[in-house]
Amino acid sequence: MLKNLCAAHRGWSSRAPENTLAAIKMAANEPDISMIEIDVQMSKDGIPVVIHDYTVDRTTNGTGRVGALTLEELKKLDAGSWFNSAYAGEMVPTLEEVLRETMGKVKLDIEIKRAGDWYPGIEIKVAELVRRYEMVSDIMITSFNHETIHTFAKIAPDIKTGNLIYGFPVLVDEVLDYTKASVLSMGYEYLTEEFVRPLLNRGVEFVAWTIDDPKYMREIASMDERIVICTNYPERWFSARR
Repeated sequence: MLKNLCAAHRGWSSRAPENTLAAIKMAANEPDISMIEIDVQMSKDGIPVVIHDYTVDRTTNGTGRVGALTLEELKKLDAGSWFNSAYAGEMVPTLEEVLRETMGKVKLDIEIKRAGDWYPGIEIKVAELVRRYEMVSDIMITSFNHETIHTFAKIAPDIKTGNLIYGFPVLVDEVLDYTKASVLSMGYEYLTEEFVRPLLNRGVEFVAWTIDDPKYMREIASMDERIVICTNYPERWFSARR
């Protein structure tokens, strides 16, 4: 039986609308899910909120850029009906609401979404919330923006960080050294045993995303049991690992 840990991508997003409390609660209450990956941006009035796209168009009944809407405006949107009418009325959650729901239950991979100079100060606000809820040991901060991870490591060196990478990475040692990250979160298509194993043995952790085909779940997991399997379909991983 494969022993790799499972991370639920944007909550249990195959069964409930992604990045909503419904999907997050479902994953948090499943003992075989060790981690939940979520995406964090900031509202116009500076509140960290959980949503993936830079606009609300795809996953709500609204339109516009996340950062151009206040929390009050975001909370008026329906973030569930697009997925299934049973989830009508689901809201865009705040990071604080997610922390309250998951504390003591499951670890979180918080991806900070930051394009260009958007969301100044988001690193400080996220770190403050993590500390307020005493979840430092249960949180990993990741981002495609290496500057964000570099900044986060300076303001909160006690919180684990990771670099998100899609494609085969170059200058890995330099990137890890600059950002002070201890995790590489990578598109699974670019993982090879020759690349992964030496880094794992040096203490670098790996998250492989987003794997929804059981064939590739088993293939990546068989490289090394320390690789975390991130998927929209945790139920497929539960079956595949057996």
